[in-house]
Amino acid sequence: MKRRIGILTSGGDCPGLNAAIRGVARAAYELFDVEIIGIHNGYGGLIDGDYQEMTREQFSGILTLGGTILGTSRQPFRSMTEVNENGVDKVSAMKKTYKKLRLDCLVTLGGNGTHRTANLLSQEGLNVIGMPKTIDNDITGTDYTFGFHTAMDIATEVIDRIHTTANSHGRCIVVEIMGNKAGWLTLYSGIAGGADAIIIPEIPYDIKNIAEAVSKREQRNKFSIIAVAEGAMTVEEAGMKKKEREELRKASPYDSVSRRISNELTKMIGVDTRNCVPGHIQRGGSPCAFDRVLATRLGVHAAELIRDEVYGVTVALNGKDITHNKLEDIAGSPKLVDKDNNIVATAKTIGICFGD
Repeated sequence: MKRRIGILTSGGDCPGLNAAIRGVARAAYELFDVEIIGIHNGYGGLIDGDYQEMTREQFSGILTLGGTILGTSRQPFRSMTEVNENGVDKVSAMKKTYKKLRLDCLVTLGGNGTHRTANLLSQEGLNVIGMPKTIDNDITGTDYTFGFHTAMDIATEVIDRIHTTANSHGRCIVVEIMGNKAGWLTLYSGIAGGADAIIIPEIPYDIKNIAEAVSKREQRNKFSIIAVAEGAMTVEEAGMKKKEREELRKASPYDSVSRRISNELTKMIGVDTRNCVPGHIQRGGSPCAFDRVLATRLGVHAAELIRDEVYGVTVALNGKDITHNKLEDIAGSPKLVDKDNNIVATAKTIGICFGD
């Protein structure tokens, strides 16, 4: 029996999306008779009916390609059930496109917001399979998301390169790593890059504790490296409501948390500081070998689930095994760093400061 599969990529781009698309497509072509519809620009394309029928050749040569051949966009989940500025009911429009295309299944590649919308569509009666994509590695139920390891390698290389200039000038350099809510990327790259302090959103910091750690380094080594997640917050900020915290930051003279920390350290202890924001470099380029393999394995399992008509799930890595979890169990439950996590404990044991 021929199956028609829709595939879309949603949210922020990352290395490994094309490898995952390729994994789904190539496995599907091998396992059953299939037609694949590429939906452009994430859920926006599903809402607007922007799509193309794909050929087998279009999935060739994309394993190493960064970004996504389908395009992507951010469609916040909180507004998915609202009528947009053009008077379009987004959920109804997505269901209409799904039915117009006569899809047997929709495969969605994305992070937490993508999974929440995927679960919404599943509850609306559509056959949906999710795939865990994000450099933040914050999707519950999977050990790793594809895109994470590549971003970690890039962030680690940034920190590695910062070491030589920090050492040469005897400076404290604050490197700002992506991660607004989850600190996995900063945690892993900070350890791998030999950072002296790691500041993440889940562990609110006291600038006095960071200053003390940097002062001790000044006495011994003359330079320090601080890896800070973009969403890191002080103990005081952590006690505020989100809106209050946002207003406080809007009024701040600093355009980033790394600049704030570096300037505060200079004022407090007189250390020569700089900040570095690699930004979207962490999202770009070719996926590393680990992400290519993981994305391919996840894509193959998604195709197997379609063959077996298992829907309403998202694929996952559990130890050495590729498995799947119910969308309803994953959506809306991000995987955050626990302050008692053994990786945090490992870092603290070798003297890394977390500012707490």
